[in-house]
Amino acid sequence: MVKRATIRPYSETRLAKFVERRILELKPRKTQAAISSEAGFAQHNMLTNIKKGNSKLPLDRVPALANALEVDPALLFMMAVEQLGGETTELAIRKIFGTLVTGNETAWLEEIRKASNYSDPSLTLRARAALRGIFGK
Repeated sequence: MVKRATIRPYSETRLAKFVERRILELKPRKTQAAISSEAGFAQHNMLTNIKKGNSKLPLDRVPALANALEVDPALLFMMAVEQLGGETTELAIRKIFGTLVTGNETAWLEEIRKASNYSDPSLTLRARAALRGIFGK
C-alpha cells in the first residue's frame, strides 16, 4: 500500500499560522468549536482546514472569523488576501483601497500626530531607528 503525501497548500501562510496561534490563545475561554460556530462555519472542520493550511479563508468570512477570534478584521483580511496568491491581487487591492491599516496601527498614527502637534513629520533616519528600536530591530 502506497501512502500519499498530504498536500496543504496554505500551511505556510501567515493566516494559517495566525489562526492556529489565536485558537490556542483563546483556549482558556472558548473552544475551537465555539469559535467555528461564532464565525458561522456550518462545518466545524472548516476552521481546522484553515488552521492546518488545507483551505484558504474565503474573503466573505473574514469579518465573522475576526470577530470570533477577537482580532482586527483588517489584519485578518490582509492575511486572507495573501492566501489568494500573486502580487497582482495585492496590488489591485492597494490601488483601490490604499494601505490597509489595523485598529492598532491607527492608534499608533494618532499618537504620532499628537506627539508632533499634527506637523506631518517626515520619517528621518533617526526617527526610523528609534521606531525600530522599540521593536528590537
